[in-house]
Amino acid sequence: MSKKTNALRLLDAQKVQYEIVKYRYDAGDLSVEKIAEENGLQLERIFKTLVAKGDKNGVAIAVVPGHKNLDLKALARASGNKKMALAPVKDIQGLTGYIRGGCSPMGMKKEYPVFLDVSALSYSLIYVNAGQRGMLVGLPPEALKEATKAEVTDIAE
Repeated sequence: MSKKTNALRLLDAQKVQYEIVKYRYDAGDLSVEKIAEENGLQLERIFKTLVAKGDKNGVAIAVVPGHKNLDLKALARASGNKKMALAPVKDIQGLTGYIRGGCSPMGMKKEYPVFLDVSALSYSLIYVNAGQRGMLVGLPPEALKEATKAEVTDIAE
């Protein structure tokens, strides 16, 4: 096992049961579809972590199912902003401490408000990035909600 990421250390500290899924990272194809297919996982259960910036309240983290897109207007409403835009890729590491393709909603270098799409609660287990390229962590959505103090809301389209 590779070294523990901040996300996994956070889960260990909270005594959360989780599973690790390692996958082949392909910089040319970061699609969630490919990760799901190559690892025999349901696409709807893999959630991507997106970093967005609002015009009033700054950075917000959105966690949405891999087969859907982030509804920026819904995220703006949920986060108290008028407008939201995805953070430029070059800013992600500086904001979160994670690199693109390895961004976990847990264990970021700063605490940002996290918004988890409501569809996550339909599953007993969901997968999010574990904080390193090529590694997912599977955990109950309630555990993710607790670990990130996420607000559960409808933000996917």
